[in-house]
Amino acid sequence: MKIRVVGLGVAEQAILSEEAQLLLANLSAKDIVLGASRQHDTIAHYSHQAQRQALPKLTQLAELFGQWQTQGAEQVVVLASGDPLYYGIGAWLVRTFPFESLCFYPSVSSVQVACHRLGLSLQNVQVVSLHGRPLASLRRHLQSNKTLVLLTDQYSQPKQIAQECIMAGMDHSEITVCEALGYAHEKVRTFVAKEGLENDAVFDPLNVIVVKTSQQTSIYPSAPGIPDVSFITDKGEGKGMITKREVRLAVLSYMNINQDDTVWDIGAGCGGVSVELAYWHPHSRIIAIEHHAERLACLRANQERFGVVQNLSIVAGRAPDALVDLPLPNKVFIGGSDGELCVLLESVWSILPLGGTLTVSAVTEETKYQVMQFVQQRDLKQDANEQSVQLSISKGERLAGQRVFRPNLPVSLFHFSKLSGKVAPHYHYVLKESTNAFKENA
Repeated sequence: MKIRVVGLGVAEQAILSEEAQLLLANLSAKDIVLGASRQHDTIAHYSHQAQRQALPKLTQLAELFGQWQTQGAEQVVVLASGDPLYYGIGAWLVRTFPFESLCFYPSVSSVQVACHRLGLSLQNVQVVSLHGRPLASLRRHLQSNKTLVLLTDQYSQPKQIAQECIMAGMDHSEITVCEALGYAHEKVRTFVAKEGLENDAVFDPLNVIVVKTSQQTSIYPSAPGIPDVSFITDKGEGKGMITKREVRLAVLSYMNINQDDTVWDIGAGCGGVSVELAYWHPHSRIIAIEHHAERLACLRANQERFGVVQNLSIVAGRAPDALVDLPLPNKVFIGGSDGELCVLLESVWSILPLGGTLTVSAVTEETKYQVMQFVQQRDLKQDANEQSVQLSISKGERLAGQRVFRPNLPVSLFHFSKLSGKVAPHYHYVLKESTNAFKENA
């Protein structure tokens, strides 16, 4: 059975290619046409004999395709808005069915039409889909001098978008609402974020929103190394259980997250590492494991604050027991072990794939000793490439009107890459940030 995916364009009546028109005209009474009521209306002027049905939930759709094939349907036509493979149903269909069974008939998307209405070059804007996604996921995109084109739903309408801009400290952002594009009652209206909440304007729910942020300073970071004070912590003012900024930057660098990585952050505390990983790597999967109730509450609050609600999962529990049944990682960070470090090191190492990495943070001498035992085991088995660095951070403060540098406790980071066979020589680094000296010892 063939699955035909037809993009309807952006118009009150669908403007279809000759191929798509011919497809509809040749459908039999056993074939199926799926779509929302509005989508069916757009093709009413194209005659066909197929059964008209509402598009069900995707969780039910795969099973229904099998039923329709049993009933004799040779083709199922899925109606899509604009370009089916641009934030459309096409991506799900490609993931679910053999590509040989699919055929696409693309059309112009609402994003393209909105850009043409406003004279925007598509390559110069950033498209963000909020359709079926949490509104908070917009936050990571609210930066200076950006032009965002937003695909919306009932939870991300103009007033909610304006509120997000104001919360980000970007209340002068220009918001343009392109309503009912392609319909007779189409409107394009622009307002400033801080003014949008002061009136009772009503907008058509079928819209694309364009946000121009201009030269404003956002509360959300635009470069790695989120200030400690930006995090909600169990002790306030960035002094709680988070990996501090300078150490966190080193952790981010060593972990070297790539698209589609699955990462465990064990002993996540208030979420300094896991939130940054999720914030800068939206196409990776970050799983934060923490059992302390107050830190868990802070971790969840930071997840919401920075909008990392789609790719950061929080597991409430104590490792290693809480690791059972989690998606297997290819990269792991252990920031806290609660006395279980030896067990964690062995269990995590056993499940990492070849090429997987393990990064461990150690402050106390006992913890360093346990990690060094693990280092010796890896040396004996020759199954890891290991690097280590000790960070000694001193921060400037005022004391009696004079500047002093007050040292924090040194933090040792150990990074292991899982190999088979002989290992390349490893290096130990000592970084004294207060003097900017960097020493390498083979």
